[in-house]
Order: sequence, then C-alpha cells, then structure tokens
Amino acid sequence: MTDAKPPKSEQTRTLILETALRLFQERGYDKTTMRVIAREAGVSVGNAYYYFSGKEHLIQGFYDRIGAEHRAAVRDVLDHETDLETRLTGVLTAWLDVAAPYHEFAAQFFKNAADPESPLSPFSAESESARELAISIHREVLTGARAKIPGDLAGVLPELMWLSQMGLVLYWVFDRSPERERSRRLAARGARLTARGIALARFRVLRPLVHEVHELFTDFLPGMAETATARKRS
Repeated sequence: MTDAKPPKSEQTRTLILETALRLFQERGYDKTTMRVIAREAGVSVGNAYYYFSGKEHLIQGFYDRIGAEHRAAVRDVLDHETDLETRLTGVLTAWLDVAAPYHEFAAQFFKNAADPESPLSPFSAESESARELAISIHREVLTGARAKIPGDLAGVLPELMWLSQMGLVLYWVFDRSPERERSRRLAARGARLTARGIALARFRVLRPLVHEVHELFTDFLPGMAETATARKRS
C-alpha cells in the first residue's frame, strides 16, 4: 500500500505557501506582492487569492505550519518524560529546532509582527488558532508532569508559559550567536525558573500573585482579552 497523494487543492495551497515563504526570505515581506507569488508559483493571481486572501493570510499559514511541526516534534519528550522542567525544556528547544530554517525570514517580517495592531502579531485575533495550539501544548506539559499543579492555576499557567515562550521567540529573532546557542541556553534556564515557580505556587499565599500576573496580561495584550472572553462563553 502506498500513501495517497493529498488532493490537488491542498497541493496548490502548499505550493503557494512554500513559494511565498521562499520569496519572503529572498526579497523581504514588504517587497513581495501577491502577484509575484502567483507568478513564481505558476498560478493565476485569482487562484492565489482563492487560497489566501492576502499576504497576512500567508503568514497565518506559516504560523499554522510551525505550530503543526512543533506539535509533532514534542511528542517524544511529552510521551516519555514526567519531570516538569525536562518536559518544558524539551518543548522550548523543539520549537527552536523547528523554527531554525526560518530564522532570517522571521527577522525580516518581525517589524510587522511586532506591531500590536497588525494581523501578523501573535496576539492578534487573526493569530488565535495558532496561539491556542501553542497554549494547548503547554497545557499538556502540565497535565503529563508528575508535579502537583493547584487546581485553581491549571487554567492560567499554560497561557503564562506560552507568554514566556514568546519572550524566548523575541530573543531568538535577534540572536546572532552560532546555531542560536544563546537562545538554547535561555530556553533551558527559563524552563528551570518556570518549573521552580510552579513548585512554589503550591503555597496558597502565592497563588493570588499568579492570578494577578495573568490578569495583567489578559487586560493589556491585544487579542488576549478577546480570547479569554470567548473561552468563558464556551
């Protein structure tokens, strides 16, 4: 038995996305138009817009791809390790491994993604699906660990862990050390600090502080408030 080929529509969508990512790397995000992407992919401009409504949608496709690759890459550590620090270190370093081929590209379009009003922002409403996938991975980090997680923190810790990962991503974008070695060291030390912080959170006196930090981010980061409201309604 051989694996069936993906439908032609999926092949076309993948071709357009891969062409766009290549052109973004070669020419930069701002200088790459949908018309150029269509020409290089060998499809009509209308066909390109059929699959992706614009360049911003292509970046969301990139986010989704990174998220899917990351979810697959963490399986080994999450399926076999129960130590919280080891699990979190594995998740963060797996992201660095998956993202490594896109480092130069990420640096090019970061000025767009850093704008909180941009749909490219990881905190935007447009990025919600990719954001929720990433948070779900951190949720699994906690549920599969042997560490005891206070019940009232189980809902907020994954989002705070994801925000910590976003800090790592920001550092990685500008990291010029060989093989991004400094980013890997930051991932390991950040995982150790997070694991220790979660261990301390078992003390009831510290739990209100965790909730207050979470509320601070929810209230002031674009997109996070909408996500929290939607979650409460569901």
